[in-house]
Amino acid sequence: MSRELAALTDHIVCGHFIELLPQLPNAFVDLLILDAPYNLTKRFGAESFRERSLAEYEEWFEGWFVRVLPLLKPTASLYVCGDWKSSAALHRVLDRHVIVRNRITWEREKGRGAKTNWKNASEDIWFATVSNDYHFNVEAVKLRRRVMAPYRENGQPKDWEDGPEGQFRLTHPSNLWTDLTVPFWSMPENTDHPTQKPEKLLAKLLLASSREGEFVFDPFLGSGTTAAVAAKLGRRFLGIEIDEKFACLAAKRVELAKHDPSIQGYAKGVFWERNTLSLQPKETAPVEELQLALAESPSPYLTGKAN
Repeated sequence: MSRELAALTDHIVCGHFIELLPQLPNAFVDLLILDAPYNLTKRFGAESFRERSLAEYEEWFEGWFVRVLPLLKPTASLYVCGDWKSSAALHRVLDRHVIVRNRITWEREKGRGAKTNWKNASEDIWFATVSNDYHFNVEAVKLRRRVMAPYRENGQPKDWEDGPEGQFRLTHPSNLWTDLTVPFWSMPENTDHPTQKPEKLLAKLLLASSREGEFVFDPFLGSGTTAAVAAKLGRRFLGIEIDEKFACLAAKRVELAKHDPSIQGYAKGVFWERNTLSLQPKETAPVEELQLALAESPSPYLTGKAN
């Protein structure tokens, strides 16, 4: 590892990523996670984003996206998050510069109902690669589901398991995800960030498209979910966040992750469908241990604003 790359490894930088791009080495990223502001008028801590036309949003996204591409290895993969308003613009830009592989749609069960429209309860994640030489580990992201029709052959379960927790089957992951829970008040991972993604969602992306020890880059880090999950799963990471409060929150979450690598909905190397928490093997460290570890362990993660 070069000295330049070592200085970036497992760091959280508080600053504007566009200003920091010239300081980053080329071709160091194995997996890029982009969760930029959607095309909505919304405030993120001290920062805000204002809705614009679809054409203007597309131009805004492409303007900085092309500057990120040199950071990617030829074998890199990327995931780009969006909602129904921004998804078309994201697809067009991606299609011009990388190889679009799929669009994942995930159910976000939170949201307000509408009287004159359908309730907005889903988001998109575009999966793309730099080339045809890329990593994808389907075995790492299979989903454990209850068996509704437990078919047997010669008296034995066919393609399912009959265990102490019930009858379950490991299923191949699709591009429609209904097993995620948006963090809420009683979940340890919950923060006050307005667009926080579930750790389970990021775990799927990292396990599918990166190997242990590879480098994950997230220039819109937010509350630090990508960094925390990378730490839990043994990936190196660099996160950039413009808001100082959220950058510090991200550093705190990474510190906690070193002492508690559990991810809700992912246990013993397997993803579980929703509403099976009581059946999943427990891997969470006691709260008292986490509080003591956080208080006594100085954070090694950089949270200084760019010069």
